[in-house]
Amino acid sequence: MSPLKEVIINKQTSINPIWIMRQAGRYLPEFREIRRQNPDFIKLCLNENLSSEITLQPLKRFEFDAAIIFSDILMVPYGLNQNVEFKKNFGPVLGDLNLESISKLDEIDFVKKIYPIYKAIKLVSNNQITQNKSTIGFVGAPWTLMVYMINQQSPKLKLKENFFKDNFLINRILIILEKFLKVHIKNQIENGAEIIQIFDSWAGLLEEKDLPNYVYIPTLNLVEYVKSLNTPVICFPKGIKNYKNYCEIVKPDAICIDYETDPLRILKEIKIPVQGGLDPKVLLTDKDNLKKETKKYLDIFKDHPYIFNLGHGVLPETDPSMMDCLVKIVKDY
Repeated sequence: MSPLKEVIINKQTSINPIWIMRQAGRYLPEFREIRRQNPDFIKLCLNENLSSEITLQPLKRFEFDAAIIFSDILMVPYGLNQNVEFKKNFGPVLGDLNLESISKLDEIDFVKKIYPIYKAIKLVSNNQITQNKSTIGFVGAPWTLMVYMINQQSPKLKLKENFFKDNFLINRILIILEKFLKVHIKNQIENGAEIIQIFDSWAGLLEEKDLPNYVYIPTLNLVEYVKSLNTPVICFPKGIKNYKNYCEIVKPDAICIDYETDPLRILKEIKIPVQGGLDPKVLLTDKDNLKKETKKYLDIFKDHPYIFNLGHGVLPETDPSMMDCLVKIVKDY
């Protein structure tokens, strides 16, 4: 069993596996080289040879305990035939939402459109490099995907004025997303993903009273589905204030915390394995500070099942030598 599964399933506290959100990507020169030659991000995600190569790049450099597939949560709206583009220095831009055509979409057509993602997972999980390591598949949570689909771009600071006005639209999209997210999860697992992470990047936009309808219930349905396939599931509800409530209702196998969350409070309130926490900006400082901040998390969770990770994705300007240093600090702890 891989170290990551040891911690999640067997609640092992004597090891601290490490992997990093966005570990395959922007901070690595070898990734930037591939990206330069392949400017279309969606096409890159759908090129199984290149996306599997990108997924394995960080494992060739660093002693990570898992490979997370190089893909994007917005491949699901793309599979649902909504136009998705990534604009340089702006982020994703989505086309108009045609509820009628999405409602009629067949599962087979959805799978066909994004099938290379599953082929890439198979290539990664069969590779020598990932033996004794976990291959992680992932999805966006229904709420976060719906935000992108209706808002048609990142809601960085706020949602469209009338975001909640069309209740019918919201409920339809949540039902459709649940159906196709399950299809996407199942295909990832069947092709070698041993763990699924659910990213709820915009959970923090909601008020407490709206969490049950938009976050707790839709995510719980997915969590139960992943568990029914005998696969561990990690949830990352970025920006929420009450992790305790979230864990009690959604019941993931492990919870990923963001860098604005107090780890001491988490230790006191959360019984399940914990992942993450370190501010990605710490990697932009110096090695002494990196050691101090990393040890803080390792010390706090030393008697609790803990997976080392950042509290969000690694920043593009990170020096790979700092990542190397981080991995060694965790491994030598």
